Amino acid sequence: MDIKLFVNITSRAWSLPILSSMFNGVPGRQAALIAATGAGRTAFAQSLTHLVELGLMERNPGYGHPLRPEFRLTAMGQEAAEMASQIVQNIGSGDEKLIRKTWTVPILVTLQQPLHFNEIGRRLVTVTDRALSQSLRSMEDRSWVERQVDDSARPPRSIYGAVNAGQVLSDIARPYVSFG
Repeated sequence: MDIKLFVNITSRAWSLPILSSMFNGVPGRQAALIAATGAGRTAFAQSLTHLVELGLMERNPGYGHPLRPEFRLTAMGQEAAEMASQIVQNIGSGDEKLIRKTWTVPILVTLQQPLHFNEIGRRLVTVTDRALSQSLRSMEDRSWVERQVDDSARPPRSIYGAVNAGQVLSDIARPYVSFG
């Protein structure tokens, strides 16, 4: 998938956990998915609607009386759900909040090799400097990203690289995302 689509998917906090749950066999009903993800109803509904709009999930009309709608993955959604499942399975406890932030996983995907701040920003066209800076800082605090300073450049420039769990997540997403 294209990096723009990937950024769009991760722009909703619960998209990756929902896709992961669907891939791992959680029934496509709202109650089951809310229980599996731990999401609040409003945020969950926004993320689910977003995934349907992106074409990763589709609404099955439902069954019973009253009708209880179900959701299922589309063909395109299967690939995204497989990647989401691998990402969710490889995060440590306490790191769930970090992957629900919009820019965390897309930034890690760009860090397939160490890059300067502006190079990351150019690959993620829609990220603001502030959002990029805050995301890198939160990943540094979790030891997912390492910042080194290139003193040979004038002015000195920071170089960021994925490490530890950040490198694992970068490696997982790499085959799925292209920088077209």
